[in-house]
Amino acid sequence: MSRTSRLALCCTALIVAACAKKEAPKDTTAAMAPAAAPAPAPAPALAAKDIAGNWHVAATPTTGKDTSATEFDLAATADSADWSMTFTKSKLKVPAKHSISGDTLTLSAGPFASQRRKGAKVSTVSTLKLEGGKLVGTTTAHYQNAGPDSVVTLRTEGSKAP
Repeated sequence: MSRTSRLALCCTALIVAACAKKEAPKDTTAAMAPAAAPAPAPAPALAAKDIAGNWHVAATPTTGKDTSATEFDLAATADSADWSMTFTKSKLKVPAKHSISGDTLTLSAGPFASQRRKGAKVSTVSTLKLEGGKLVGTTTAHYQNAGPDSVVTLRTEGSKAP
């Protein structure tokens, strides 16, 4: 190959290299995931002293024909002693055990004479949280010797008595 041909080839290569499109640098900001939102603060731990006092509570079945509320007054103390539930209509007073784990209150009572089913015995377990100054949650009622209708779930809400 002659010197002129080599020179022409080198010049052509330089021109092609100079005119070639260069790739834009990759945008690394788009590939980065947005920062995750901080996790919400955990609900403050509940204590018996937060609930101590008298509460008016209504428990309403979530299903079935009879959706009338069963009402009772809950007398809660700031210590580990049993609390009591006094049913509004019958004035039946029932001891209730309580436990608190994190922000959840569990209240267990029974067996006692059912306020919803004449002649039946029932045991209840309520799982409640303190929301906006109210006790809110669910109650599960277990009826003794009731066959397939032995469990009823109730929506439960209580307001502190003045």
